[in-house]
Amino acid sequence: MSGTRRKAGAMAPHIAAIDAKLAATGYTPGTRRGMLKIVGDVGRWLETERLTVADFDESAVASFRAARARASFTQKLYGRCFTLMFEVLREAGVLAPPPAAVVSPLEALLADYRQWLVHEKDLAAMTVLRYEKLARRFLQIGQPAGKLLDTTMLSGVEISAFILAESGRVSLGSARGRVAEMRSLLRYLYLTDRTSWNLAGCVPSVAGWRDAHLPVALSAGQVEAMVDSCDRGTSTGRRDRAIMLLLARLGLRSIEVARLRLDDVDWRAGELTVRGKARRRDLMPLPVDAGEALADYLHGARPASPHREVFITERAPRKPIPADLVGDVVRRAARRANCPDAKAHRLRHALATEMLAKDIPLLDIGQVLRHRDLATTAIYAKIDIDSLRGIAQDWPGQNS
Repeated sequence: MSGTRRKAGAMAPHIAAIDAKLAATGYTPGTRRGMLKIVGDVGRWLETERLTVADFDESAVASFRAARARASFTQKLYGRCFTLMFEVLREAGVLAPPPAAVVSPLEALLADYRQWLVHEKDLAAMTVLRYEKLARRFLQIGQPAGKLLDTTMLSGVEISAFILAESGRVSLGSARGRVAEMRSLLRYLYLTDRTSWNLAGCVPSVAGWRDAHLPVALSAGQVEAMVDSCDRGTSTGRRDRAIMLLLARLGLRSIEVARLRLDDVDWRAGELTVRGKARRRDLMPLPVDAGEALADYLHGARPASPHREVFITERAPRKPIPADLVGDVVRRAARRANCPDAKAHRLRHALATEMLAKDIPLLDIGQVLRHRDLATTAIYAKIDIDSLRGIAQDWPGQNS
């Protein structure tokens, strides 16, 4: 490090702090060396240009990049490296905090809506993003860029026209999603006094038979093949295997796997606290194979991290995995096992189908899947007609 500090020019006093932040973020020694070389190059460039560290800003970064391009440097310049340098210099008081961005009324409303979706509705990050996209489109109807329509003047006419236009360009399932997203926005606008009436009832429903398409269930053999496809010889494979078994054995949702924390595992009791929808917490038994896979990951493959979430990204900056990465784990496993393209929810459906085939009552299946409505369980448990006939009760007088 001392050699690096000597060669770092104006950045020399800050090399140790930058390296410590790189290490804490989970970067490998090789990547850290590469980034510290860039820091040293910046420090020497500042001295050549007769600038101080206090002059280091976005325009200085642009000038530094241009100078390297003219000199035909080939080393990759990591954008994250400059971001981290700014963070360290601001923490040291060398640079002033960045000026507060001017927030438009539209962005202020959307930011508040995001918080409402997270804290009041307890929606997953990807769901919040989808709801926000529709809200942004609707709230800018007929307005210049960045402007917000007058929500106090909203009526069912604008709402119906918007939903009809949205529904005309997407599938039936997506159109139903738009309806749910729109109703959510209108409830929020009413609860925050941005409309005088709750206009959610003005959103037209989408016509179509409920659950007309039978979901294609993964067989038990396909599920096991997907689990077995995870390479237990690598840290990523051990993490993915633990994720796959939690999905397959407990029917967890992607967001529930992502939210799982170290304190949620009771090893003595063999139980798991699941953080579900609407801030629900359910205690579930931890199956032996899922528990063993989880222990294998935690004791030999999980990267060191200050985060309490169980599953951590393999690449730096290391952080808790998002829900969409859980879906990626399932898709990769399906490809390796030569199974149909599958999302994490397909494993939840496969578990319901397997339990139904074992004559487990729908009510019990609903308890395992933590459904509030038995009708929801019936959707998950839909299988082919022959199987349904096998569990159907006779009509009165049918065999008389």
